[in-house]
Amino acid sequence: MPRFAANLTMMFNEVPFPQRFAAAAQAGFKGVEFLFPYDHAPQEVAGWLREHGLLNVLFNLPPGDWAAGERGIASLPGREEEFRAGVARAIEYALALGTPRVHMMAGLLPVGADVKLHRATYLANLRYAAQAVGEHGLELLIEPINGRDMPGYFLVTQAQGHALRLESGAANVKVQMDFYHTQIVEGDIAMTFKNNFDGIGHVQIASVPARNEPDDGEVNYPYLFKLLDDLGYEGWIGCEYRPRGRTQDGLGWLAAYNNKQGA
Repeated sequence: MPRFAANLTMMFNEVPFPQRFAAAAQAGFKGVEFLFPYDHAPQEVAGWLREHGLLNVLFNLPPGDWAAGERGIASLPGREEEFRAGVARAIEYALALGTPRVHMMAGLLPVGADVKLHRATYLANLRYAAQAVGEHGLELLIEPINGRDMPGYFLVTQAQGHALRLESGAANVKVQMDFYHTQIVEGDIAMTFKNNFDGIGHVQIASVPARNEPDDGEVNYPYLFKLLDDLGYEGWIGCEYRPRGRTQDGLGWLAAYNNKQGA
């Protein structure tokens, strides 16, 4: 049975970030994920998790200057020292929070970029980060992201992600498969998931095209949830969607799934 984790960056925005942990627990979630924890001290975030009996299943490495539009720096030549410092910071938080995996954002390609140089930079940083987090028993995730939401992102397709995963040579590198991004870029979600099952470390969901609750739009989530069950997927499913209204009011899809499973 799939395990669902509330994405606290996008869900429960009715309350400030520290209060979203209580809201997620009250809604029945056992796991949470978020983009970045770095605005708060690690022990503070760990305390919120502990207080509400939640597991943090995922967060991202520092992304560079997010407010200025940066979306990761792993593929950016000349930013290696900053990248390595970010890896160390992420490890500090992961160990304090008990987080088993972290996501490495690739970054945006500048206009006219030397793609081969950016790919070489990305691969070198991927290998460095995999080794660094692996020394602490952590998994490193990479995620293809659609170019409509994030124009110019270095990593776009599932095939590209798995090729880099394999080329890294690191057993603790996995691909984060967001069904929302996959549908927009290439479709064929079910077969892509089945064909790459062993290399997928985390799944995320949202409706397409609106990125709301996974109960409308063009993706058949009941079918995909059953597929994950049938294949024996044991990882988490991150609910990385924008609620149409109050988060709690939009959780009927989860209640219906749990009722169907007898949970």
